[in-house]
Amino acid sequence: MADPYATLGVARSASEKDIKSAYRKLAKELHPDRNKDNPKASERFSVVTGAYDLLSDKDKRAKFDRGEIDGDGNPSMGFGYGHTAGPGGFNGGGQRGFRTEDFEGFGGGGGPEGIDIGDIFEGLFGGRGGGGASGGFGGGMGAGRQRAAPKGASVQYKLGVSLTDAATRATQRITLADGKTIDLKLPAGVEDGTQMRLAGKGEAGPGGAGDAIVSITVQPHPWFRRDGDNLRLELPVSLDEAVNGTKVRVPTAEGAVMLTLAPGTSSGKTLRLAGKGMSRKDGTRGDQLVTVEVQLPVGDDDLVKRLDGWHDPRNLRAKFGV
Repeated sequence: MADPYATLGVARSASEKDIKSAYRKLAKELHPDRNKDNPKASERFSVVTGAYDLLSDKDKRAKFDRGEIDGDGNPSMGFGYGHTAGPGGFNGGGQRGFRTEDFEGFGGGGGPEGIDIGDIFEGLFGGRGGGGASGGFGGGMGAGRQRAAPKGASVQYKLGVSLTDAATRATQRITLADGKTIDLKLPAGVEDGTQMRLAGKGEAGPGGAGDAIVSITVQPHPWFRRDGDNLRLELPVSLDEAVNGTKVRVPTAEGAVMLTLAPGTSSGKTLRLAGKGMSRKDGTRGDQLVTVEVQLPVGDDDLVKRLDGWHDPRNLRAKFGV
């Protein structure tokens, strides 16, 4: 790989800010989204990204400046910035990606996944040594050592999911950029910010289609409230229901169920519906916690007459010492 400073067009004394600024400028110019008909731009984009990856790492940059590693991040072999590259490629193997934090609001988000090593040696030594699959430095670069063609860009999607759907992991239907509709099963333990990767559902590219990244937003509910793995619900009940006890219909994420109120149920008492809460990562579910709210009627003369002369003999505030 060529000198990363030269690749980015900055001096060796460049600050981190200067390096990042130069990278962003080049990457925007060379990004595959803007050069879909120019494969050379994608290759150049990968080289620029590799240079930035090295120079943005303080430890790697220092080692490169001392001559301990070459532009690929491999131990220096003692002949400038080049080396007899093995199949490891950048940093000992692995595909080359770009940093998403440097491309906020930019296109599909995905980057090229590989670099043709032959192109790097062409830049260093002025040619491929005869070209063809067995070209490269000294004829030693076989076809098996070349990087795969880059995949297409990833595409970002946002999916709003109701709190009850998140609790039950209800299937969600989404429409992709190509107009195709697919059904998604929400993952166990889904929460606000969860991301789902759909392989091969991104933009087309020389090495195959990229991925679709679905970011989930769990929307608030009018009466359920999430509390960790549990769902909380405040349940209004009338005075006679609380005094006499009864069975009442209570909403859950799946639908209404019957809940028994014991006679004399006080306002503020919390009842538990096991397994009716949020989905957990292990596939189980939390509980639904139902808090009773006894609501008294206002201006009910009949109730006032019925209570005339009656009072509760208990000192309900004795614990306060007042």
